[in-house]
Amino acid sequence: MNVTGHTRRQPSIRDVATAAGVSHQTVSRVINDHPSVKSATRERVNRAIEELGFRRSATALALASGRNRSVTVLTANTTHHGYASVLQGVEEAARRAAYGVGISVLESADEQTVATAVQRAGDSVGGLIVIAYDPAGVAALAAADPGLPVVGVVETPSGNPPDGRPWVWTDDHRAAYEATGHLLSLGHRSVHYVAIPSGTRRVSARTAGWQQALEDAGAPVPEVVHGGWGPESGYTAGGRLARDPDVTAVLCGNDDLALGVMRALHEAGRSVPGDVSVVGFDDAPHSAFVTPALTTVRLDFPGLGRSAFGLLHGLLTRAAPVTPHSAAVPELVVRESTAPPPRP
Repeated sequence: MNVTGHTRRQPSIRDVATAAGVSHQTVSRVINDHPSVKSATRERVNRAIEELGFRRSATALALASGRNRSVTVLTANTTHHGYASVLQGVEEAARRAAYGVGISVLESADEQTVATAVQRAGDSVGGLIVIAYDPAGVAALAAADPGLPVVGVVETPSGNPPDGRPWVWTDDHRAAYEATGHLLSLGHRSVHYVAIPSGTRRVSARTAGWQQALEDAGAPVPEVVHGGWGPESGYTAGGRLARDPDVTAVLCGNDDLALGVMRALHEAGRSVPGDVSVVGFDDAPHSAFVTPALTTVRLDFPGLGRSAFGLLHGLLTRAAPVTPHSAAVPELVVRESTAPPPRP
């Protein structure tokens, strides 16, 4: 409501047309992604839509275009940082394109459960985005009908993705390689690794990157410590590592594991980074605010979500060529939890 107590009228398509200096038919074509509109005109109309706060009705757009303007994200998890951030990116991009987003949670990797979830989602929407970081997501990606527009958000693939299945991923191999190299450059003789589970590979890309960095430097390669996803698992792994005086550097598969490792080291009387340096993965929001602030690998999960929707939108509209696959480049964020090893 405005200051006079009256409800403010929502701007109409004709208001947008007047502000942009075009006909309302042109505005309609822009809203419906019609390819005949010149790029300069399209930009002017979109700017007017943004300035006026015009709301594009997904239902009206679907009726006008004959397309279902909604997508579903299939995922086994909605709470872990990576999963939730991918969902955020998908929703942001979909909202700008006036698409609705639904979420279908995969309750298990059971074949029938996955098949039912995929079929139900495919029957009700224009396309699917599958977060395939775990066995359930991998199974859903494989179970999707070949004729249905589907984009996968996946672990770093070990080879070229199959044709006709656009995927997006982060370069985990490069990220782990650079994080391990950072610790070695500080003077650490070796780097221990606490791994998260892999949903698709016996040896994940993060594990392979860590191992290759050590081998390229001629450093000893310790046995991988296999963990889970949460800080409790990191705490257990950290207790084991704290008992080994040769451990001076630890790379963790995610930031939650790193927090657990740091707590266990603290309780064992080993300071971070004075005695042991710790590096995490993902750059979750809390990693910059713990003490010491966590050195970690920043992965652009929201960007992955936006890219995934962009690829799916291209498949649905055929408005532009669709890049078969794309990768997000990670960034090492150096904070307070890494330092040279203690002197003998």
